[in-house]
Amino acid sequence: MAKFRLILLRHGEGAWNKENRFCSWVDQKLSPDGVKEAQTCGRHLKMLGFEFDLVFTSILSRSIQTAWLVLEEMGQEWVPTESSWRLNERHYGALIGLNRTEMALNHGEEQVKRWRRSYDVSPPPITEVHPYYHEIYNDRRYKYCDVPLEKLPKSESLKEVLGRLLPYWNERIAPEVKRGKTVLISAHGNSTRALLKHLEGISDEAIVNVTLPTGVPVLLELDENLQPLGQHQFLGDQEAIQAAIKKVEDQGKAKPMAEK
Repeated sequence: MAKFRLILLRHGEGAWNKENRFCSWVDQKLSPDGVKEAQTCGRHLKMLGFEFDLVFTSILSRSIQTAWLVLEEMGQEWVPTESSWRLNERHYGALIGLNRTEMALNHGEEQVKRWRRSYDVSPPPITEVHPYYHEIYNDRRYKYCDVPLEKLPKSESLKEVLGRLLPYWNERIAPEVKRGKTVLISAHGNSTRALLKHLEGISDEAIVNVTLPTGVPVLLELDENLQPLGQHQFLGDQEAIQAAIKKVEDQGKAKPMAEK
């Protein structure tokens, strides 16, 4: 029997997810479908009897908004929530704002897959001439990080995401789980993949094929040492979840422009 249960959640669909663009550190709200995904997630977790003690989010609005909607549906709006940049989405550097399908047409599906899904490949870094550079780095939320502004990433591999996430997991989240707290982490596709890689010991090669759909809760059952007692489980309609996974996997494929 599991000693602890942890729920990981990739935020509901964002406006740029819908447009198939690299959103990364650009702050976007949920799309109407993303709102529905978060609400559906909350209703399902309530039906399963989950009662959260703590919620952790990134400092990006789509992560926070998802957590709010989930808690509202569960009637648990009062549960303490803590936000950290260390749970932010992977920084996609110069790729931010670009359309994945158009990039696959221009650079090839394999190159886009390496940028999106590989463990140790970083995209080209963002520079000051990038249209979203100043929107990101002049945002006052980054004045309150535990590292100086100039030390924040300009591009990241999944390996680097794990490197900045692990101190927060080890020092802040894991101790709460070990105290018996039921924790929800509402984060992003890549920060969640990075944490799954760490907790489940997924290899550098295998993590390429781990896909997380938006708005679908992931259950991890852990022993007293926070070692998994089995593989993570997607909670919800399994047929719908598989369709959602395929949708994410298809985002980086080249299609004729008329099919977009």
